[in-house]
Amino acid sequence: MKKRTLMTTLMVAALLCGGAVVPAVQAHADTTTQASSSSSSTTSTTHTISKSYVVYGAGAPESAYSTLNSTMGVDSSFEKLTATASDYEKYIGNGTTTNAAMISSVAIAPSDPGSGVRVNIKKYDGESNITQVTAQQYAMVAQMAGVTDVTIVVTANRAVSGESALTGVYKALAADGQNLDSRNTSAANQVLDATQGAINENSGDSSYPGKLMAAVGIVSKQVAQDKQDGQTDDSAQIQAILTKALENQGIASKTSSSAQTTIVNALITFRDSPISSSKTYVNNVTNTINNVKNSTGDLMNKAKNWANSEAAKTAVKDAQNWFQKLIAWIQNLFN
Repeated sequence: MKKRTLMTTLMVAALLCGGAVVPAVQAHADTTTQASSSSSSTTSTTHTISKSYVVYGAGAPESAYSTLNSTMGVDSSFEKLTATASDYEKYIGNGTTTNAAMISSVAIAPSDPGSGVRVNIKKYDGESNITQVTAQQYAMVAQMAGVTDVTIVVTANRAVSGESALTGVYKALAADGQNLDSRNTSAANQVLDATQGAINENSGDSSYPGKLMAAVGIVSKQVAQDKQDGQTDDSAQIQAILTKALENQGIASKTSSSAQTTIVNALITFRDSPISSSKTYVNNVTNTINNVKNSTGDLMNKAKNWANSEAAKTAVKDAQNWFQKLIAWIQNLFN
């Protein structure tokens, strides 16, 4: 009997190594990970979510919801929310707006621990309606605000620049019980604004946004690490770190001095925000840097199904059933 069990195990292992792929059961990261700086009593948190959400812009008509859902891959497992003008003022905080101007909609779902942030911008009815903000900007800015290990899809039912889309991400985190520090979201949104000019200046280079946001992420990691080591980088030091990062990404000559100055000023705000004292930020931002640096265009995540969707759950269940049937079939060979 023991011999037969051993042979079964060996044959299953051999089959799996030979190319049969069984999807792993989705594992969720802790909903809240907390770390404190060794040089400060300030505590900061990095968050993921426990389930999937779709957040419609208040200015998106309900008649568009069906197409928005189809575009973003939303199913019945997604909790539905609406992002309003008051949410924008709460989470973005760089001016006032109206419900009618809240057009962008987002869907957000948890992904594997250590996966960082990935963003897809999807066309609505064949139209590219997010006209300004890039997938790479959304990803790095969300990470700098304190979001990690999620996949985000952004779309809009009509053409908009896209700045308000992150409101929906922050609202979903709050609905999940993960309230982001407004000082972190404000600093992150300044980075979004600061990087827009450089990206607009290089609109003909589809690889530029990924390289720029990777460089920004690298600088933020170094600034945070220095702060935790007891060194507060000044503007000249941050500029030097940024210059090196841009050179390593091959875009130093493509990034104007005025654009660099604007980015440095935004990174000073990041330096002074609570999240820069978080060791978990230093660890997690590396994952998002890797996601953005080699990505081009609007699709950073090529996965077909959401991690927490009904389709993904069914796929996992089917795979588990298949695996049990395979074991039973092999055992029958020895009967």
